Amino acid sequence: MSKAFTKETETEHDDDAPEGAAALPVGAKNYVTPQGYRRMRDELTHLVKIERPEVVSVVSWAASNGDRSENGDYLYGKKRLREIDRRIRFLTKRTEIAEVVDPATQQGLDSVFFGATVTYINSKGDELTVKIVGVDEVDPAKGHISWISPVARALLKAKEGDTVRLMTPAGPDELEVVEIRYVVE
Repeated sequence: MSKAFTKETETEHDDDAPEGAAALPVGAKNYVTPQGYRRMRDELTHLVKIERPEVVSVVSWAASNGDRSENGDYLYGKKRLREIDRRIRFLTKRTEIAEVVDPATQQGLDSVFFGATVTYINSKGDELTVKIVGVDEVDPAKGHISWISPVARALLKAKEGDTVRLMTPAGPDELEVVEIRYVVE
C-alpha cells in the first residue's frame, strides 16, 4: 500500500516490536513496575551477554564448513540471530523510555493507581482480581492488565466501595471496587 494512503500514526509503529506486543499510545509514557523493568533488563543482558555470543559462535563455525546454501546450522543460526537482534533493539528502546513507578511509594493508597491490585465485582456477580501494570508486563493468566486497558482506565482513581462504569462490546457494565492493595513482589 502506498504511504500516500496511510495515516501518519499508522506508519509510526515499531518494526522491532514482537507480534502481539502492545503499542504505546502516541505521547504516552512507558510506565513499568520495578519488577517489570528488572525482568526486561535481565532479558536484555541475557540476550547480549549469553545467547547472542553463543549463536554467533555456531554461525561462525557453520560458515567455516563451506557451502552455506544447504547448511542448516548456518541458515537457522542466521535466522535466530536476526530474531535476537530484533528483540535486543525492542528491549533497548522500551527500557530507554521506561518510567519506573514503584507501587510501594504510591501516595493515596485508598485510590486505584498504577501498580494497584484491585478486586472488583462485575454486574454478573463475578469477583475478579487484577493488577494494573505496564504494557510490557501484561499477563492475563496472572491477572496483570495494562494501565491503558479499558478495565484499568475505568478503575483508575476509584476507591473501595465505588462503582464505575465500563463500556464493553456487549454493552455497559458496572464494576464495584471491593479491595485495593499495593503489593510489592
